Amino acid sequence: MAEILALGLSHYPPLAGPDERMSWILKRMLQNPQLPEKLRTPAGWPDPMRAEWGNDEGKSSAIRHRATLVDWMRKTRAALDAFAPDFVLIWGDDQYENFREDIVPPYCISAYDRFRFGSPPNNVWGETGKTFDLPGHPVAAKMLTSRLIEEGFDTAYAYKALHHPLGHAFTNAILYLDYDRKGFDFPIIPFALNCYGRRVIAQRGGIPTFDRIVTDAELDPPAPTPRRLFDLGAATARILAQSPYRVALLASSGWSHAFLTAKNQFLYPDTPADRHLYDALCEGDWETWRNYPAAAIEDSGQQEVLNWMCLAGALSELDRRATETGFVDTWIFNSSKVFLVAPP
Repeated sequence: MAEILALGLSHYPPLAGPDERMSWILKRMLQNPQLPEKLRTPAGWPDPMRAEWGNDEGKSSAIRHRATLVDWMRKTRAALDAFAPDFVLIWGDDQYENFREDIVPPYCISAYDRFRFGSPPNNVWGETGKTFDLPGHPVAAKMLTSRLIEEGFDTAYAYKALHHPLGHAFTNAILYLDYDRKGFDFPIIPFALNCYGRRVIAQRGGIPTFDRIVTDAELDPPAPTPRRLFDLGAATARILAQSPYRVALLASSGWSHAFLTAKNQFLYPDTPADRHLYDALCEGDWETWRNYPAAAIEDSGQQEVLNWMCLAGALSELDRRATETGFVDTWIFNSSKVFLVAPP
């Protein structure tokens, strides 16, 4: 009989590195030649941002930030272990990893037999050359793809990687759920979304470079709309609820990203916009999520929230509310981080 566990976490890349490197994205943004002079030093920053930076360029705050994030990773892993799913379906953004110039689908299910990837360099675990080898679940992946197509969602699928073994939205989710390195043996189905839309090729889905400005003419077509991805998540939950599987549905992403938030000079995220969505998430206000404007996503640097649009749609379809949620805000560590556990 089908059972579904819903989870959400952040795949924040600097968590995999040492504490003294956790603020490197902010340091990169401070090199922006267009940055107003008063913002080039902490003296011109908002008071909370200056306090978080402290007198050690954020290292003390990084230690606390890591402790909070790892605590949530452990809570999420505990819920996963207790549920013991047949597989974990992960909604994550493809950040110019397999979605490149040759093909950019709105979303794509990976129906691979196995997924092999390595630990990132200079990682906090001290691992060098370690390879992870995880099973996929091609039978369930093909069933889900078929049913989604039948329901009107023209879903791309793949049986092997095009450019990259597995995007970091997926690998980091696994690395962090296995933060204590006790093993991760659950089969996975990565469900990649084109969250970066207009910047997936133009900005290569990542941090802007300041040696050249991307013009409007160079921007790409947009990402799928929040409404479409909300409905996609609802359909996914509906199909899997009718299946014979025990499934964990996982959204993997940070929320507003400083390096995508032009109105904040790329220095800090749009925390008020994230809080608005987080409050709606906690209250089960699904209309706010489904009707969230695509323009607001881009204005607030919330491109990766589109992964959570699928999760919100799934929660709505299942008439499910979270039993645990967490909001981890920051001024200097690039993105708001949100966590969610919603068991059956």
